[in-house]
Amino acid sequence: MALLGWLVVCGPAHQLSRLSGHSQWPRRFLRGVGWIVGARVRTEGEPILRGTLIIANHVSWLDIPVMAGATGCAFVAKDELQAHPLMRWLCEQNDTVFVDRSDKRGIALQTADMLAALHRQRPLVLFPEGTVGNGGRLLPFRPALLSAFTPAPPGVGVRPIAVDYAAAAHEFGWPHGESGRQNFLRLLGRRGTVTFTLHLLPQLAPTSDRKQLARAAQESVATTLAPSGVAPAAV
Repeated sequence: MALLGWLVVCGPAHQLSRLSGHSQWPRRFLRGVGWIVGARVRTEGEPILRGTLIIANHVSWLDIPVMAGATGCAFVAKDELQAHPLMRWLCEQNDTVFVDRSDKRGIALQTADMLAALHRQRPLVLFPEGTVGNGGRLLPFRPALLSAFTPAPPGVGVRPIAVDYAAAAHEFGWPHGESGRQNFLRLLGRRGTVTFTLHLLPQLAPTSDRKQLARAAQESVATTLAPSGVAPAAV
């Protein structure tokens, strides 16, 4: 009920704000979603600048409201989310870029959409694992959507973020056999709060090799998460 009430507050305020220019309400809404679920976030590292491509590990759907609330970022998301009217509307309000990872012939157009999103002067988050895990393992970082950033265009930096749930990672991950609805309701209904960290890692060196870029991002994230017991996978 708290989440629904927060949506009722933010939705009309967002529409009114759009009449006079850019609205900050999507970021406020997403930050509030994290707070309602019990997420208490701290950041470590230099602030993320506008026009930055963020490469991050993906533990939970909660990563999205938490990262948006902390950095003001938009996201690259699976095209299948557009099949859900409310989810699609929520994503569109935060300037989400939808991609179909199975459409190999469409990668050039999808990366062009990502570059266009960065020109809106917001950070953009790409989850190169392509899915969420169980919280205890870092999945391979796929390089397919990184071709437009090898090397990155002028004015665009590429930075990893390590989303660190520490000892609570397994609780917030997505275990095998749990449906999306079950996972959402389980986390929404959990009691208490948990503090976790967004490690804002240094910008990656430019490269003309997308596999090397994916590998460098994964190594940076894996090294940061190692003290929390997260096992890395090979690219």
